[in-house]
Amino acid sequence: MALLFKKTKELEAQIDEYLDSVVRGALLFQQGVKYYLDEQHDDFESRLADLDELESHGDRLRRLIESKLYAQTLIPEARGDVLGLLESTDAVLNTMSETLLQFSVEIPFILEELRPQYLELAQVSVSAVEAMVSAIRAYFRDLSAVRDHINKVQFYENETDKIAEKIKRVVFRKKDLKLSAKIHMRYFAYHIENIADEAEDVCDRLAIATIKRYL
Repeated sequence: MALLFKKTKELEAQIDEYLDSVVRGALLFQQGVKYYLDEQHDDFESRLADLDELESHGDRLRRLIESKLYAQTLIPEARGDVLGLLESTDAVLNTMSETLLQFSVEIPFILEELRPQYLELAQVSVSAVEAMVSAIRAYFRDLSAVRDHINKVQFYENETDKIAEKIKRVVFRKKDLKLSAKIHMRYFAYHIENIADEAEDVCDRLAIATIKRYL
């Protein structure tokens, strides 16, 4: 992160660690969804616990970074943008953790024929999160690369829209399913899809922050 943090190596390392935790959280989420769909309940609960612990660690690390940015008056020209990026990125991590928790709490029935689509939806949403993290890293290291990563996030977000729509169309055309089951499956498709939406929201904020850096 030499471009923005020339004299703050400790802060640089902490932000890198925080972004690493977001990527790990996304991978844990993807594994958790897979284990749920495969009915590997113990492995699912293990991934849920791991993600919950990682989210707590990420929250502590984010607060430490925010405190340091204020207390040491570091990068005053970009501090507000960096704080906003951290907070919106934290919302993505929280959404992944909350969504996996709801699988555990509500135990939704997922049609066997749709399980591959739900897994694909989770995988593409995770790809959006990974591209989002790459875009944030580029903001600190190489501004010229930010746009390419943002374009990837937008692509993945569009793909999640398409996959989720296919799932919903199949679900609501099933005549032998109760409406409550249909709504439940739609609910979980929506929340997995929403992870990519939130990643795109982070990148919308990032695009503005990047333009300000060029000015």
